[in-house]
Amino acid sequence: MVLYVVALAVSPFYSRPCPQDGGTGAVARLAAAADGKWHNNGSASSTSVTRLPPPKARPKPKHSADDDAAPTGLRHIVFGIGASSSLWKSRREYIRVWWRPGKMRGFVWLDKPVPELYSRNASSGLPGIKISANTSSFRLGLPGVRWFVMGDDDTVFFPDNLADVLSQYDHTQPYYIGNPSESHIQNLIFSYGMAFGGGGFTISAALAAQLARMQDGCIERYPALYGSDDRIHACMSELGVPLTRHPGFHQCDLWGDVLGLLGAHPVAPLVSLHHFDFLQPVFPTVRSRTQALRRLFAGPVALDPAAVAQQSVCYDAGKEWTVSVSWGFAVVVIRGVLSPREMEAPMRTFLNWPQVYYMRQARLERRWRNRNTTTVTEYERHRVPPAPCRWRIPDPAALLDRVVVLKKPDPELWKRAPRRNCCRVVSSPTVGKDRRMTIDVGVCRDSVSSF
Repeated sequence: MVLYVVALAVSPFYSRPCPQDGGTGAVARLAAAADGKWHNNGSASSTSVTRLPPPKARPKPKHSADDDAAPTGLRHIVFGIGASSSLWKSRREYIRVWWRPGKMRGFVWLDKPVPELYSRNASSGLPGIKISANTSSFRLGLPGVRWFVMGDDDTVFFPDNLADVLSQYDHTQPYYIGNPSESHIQNLIFSYGMAFGGGGFTISAALAAQLARMQDGCIERYPALYGSDDRIHACMSELGVPLTRHPGFHQCDLWGDVLGLLGAHPVAPLVSLHHFDFLQPVFPTVRSRTQALRRLFAGPVALDPAAVAQQSVCYDAGKEWTVSVSWGFAVVVIRGVLSPREMEAPMRTFLNWPQVYYMRQARLERRWRNRNTTTVTEYERHRVPPAPCRWRIPDPAALLDRVVVLKKPDPELWKRAPRRNCCRVVSSPTVGKDRRMTIDVGVCRDSVSSF
């Protein structure tokens, strides 16, 4: 994947080579004489031929100053996805979940041909497929590219959030954006200053142009390094370009449940997730990982992508419950009152294991009171046997089966200073009656504290 940056950045379009002279393809060589008339120079005869109009220049891609001034969007991003033919059958389904044909540009780079290479029907919903062979040159050249994004075949990107993040940076400056691993050991082995490739990283067009001029020699100097992300980082070190960290890129060097990670996501847009083959489905009641991702993208990501996995903390004062809403993913109801500082920490296995309600469905409703569009997400209880313990505080598992969260879409969320959303408990479950809690999530008012 190291070489792909250069290929996408600097290789111009070029057409098939012209036919060689001779044979039926070469009818006559035409040259302009001093008198401006055209003559046949292909034979000893000076017989004149019909004057031909000059060849039409190849049309250039339409480009204007407005294009340069336009905010960065998906059309300005090119994806390079590293893949393995041996894992392609399962990994391609991850790509289909987030890829938007006709709206996004990019290529999957494979080591060997796969059926999708020869069939349009089989390749529907996927980026263009390229086979890594002779990497000395590439027949590529794409206009209007501002950013190059690298990832793996099991990397899931959140495209709208990615575009919003990149729009905050100047693509004419050398930027190297990503995030280290969540694993301390992995960062010690590689580097805390390296963007891990599985979580995805991005390089500005300006930096790609600089990288193209020195990359071949740089790669030769580091033959022992493992992985394209490690080699790219080595070249970045030689260029003196540091990593610009963004907490929305997730390498996910984890095993098991991502509840702790996504349940307390940083106040930043969720850009990527990785290593799904080693993680439980994001919604544990769904059988397959791919189906769970489809539920996430068909509901919350489609309705309000900026808010996905954004945490809000509020309280049911009457029952002394702490409620943490990770919008679009899960609602955690914990017995007892915990401060927002404690709830911001990724969840650990406490003695009072919380009851978790995972997002089941999402929809838009036009509320009859104020006729404003509101997202309505419902969360079902994930039943896990609690540890035996005596409590004076009511047990959420005994009273609560479902949580309904109301929230207005907020596409301008990341155009303001980062701040966690606020929430409040609108209705609480009643013994023997309604076993449902309703929560309202929205922008915090000035000077309002959630605690």
